[in-house]
Amino acid sequence: MDRAEKKAAVASLNATFGEAGVVVVTRNLGLTVAKSTELRTKMRAEGASYKVTKNRLAKLAAQGTPYASIADLFTGPVALATSGDPVAAAKVAVNFAKDNDKLEIVGGAMGDVVLDAEGVKALASMPSLDELRAKIIGLVNAPATKVVQVIQAPAGQLARVFGAYAAKEDA
Repeated sequence: MDRAEKKAAVASLNATFGEAGVVVVTRNLGLTVAKSTELRTKMRAEGASYKVTKNRLAKLAAQGTPYASIADLFTGPVALATSGDPVAAAKVAVNFAKDNDKLEIVGGAMGDVVLDAEGVKALASMPSLDELRAKIIGLVNAPATKVVQVIQAPAGQLARVFGAYAAKEDA
């Protein structure tokens, strides 16, 4: 990698750090290419990304971003999982690490908040942004549904009474 490629890589990583809601640092302990591709596919499906980086370039890119505090985690063969949704990258990485002992969760950060491995696992157990939105919509929609049911109940009762009188007269 020549100097220009390194500058481009640092600029790209810096932009990623600027946009990321969460950064999860993982250690690759002999993950095969097929497994790594599988992890990247799962990350992309959730709107996250997974990138193996050089530690020195990652440290340079983290400077001047909220993620500068995790620079000490960049030791050994590491990769970064990032996403705009604060839960997506953590959830995919933790679930993948459960099935593959070759991937280790080192730590991460959510903005200025530094997370250890247990913190990332706790973050992964939270509902995603889409799940929270669905719950809020359900909560907002429930009272409206109940109001409609209450409004329609008297009309239904009247219809049943009229139906009973009609059946009584026919008999």
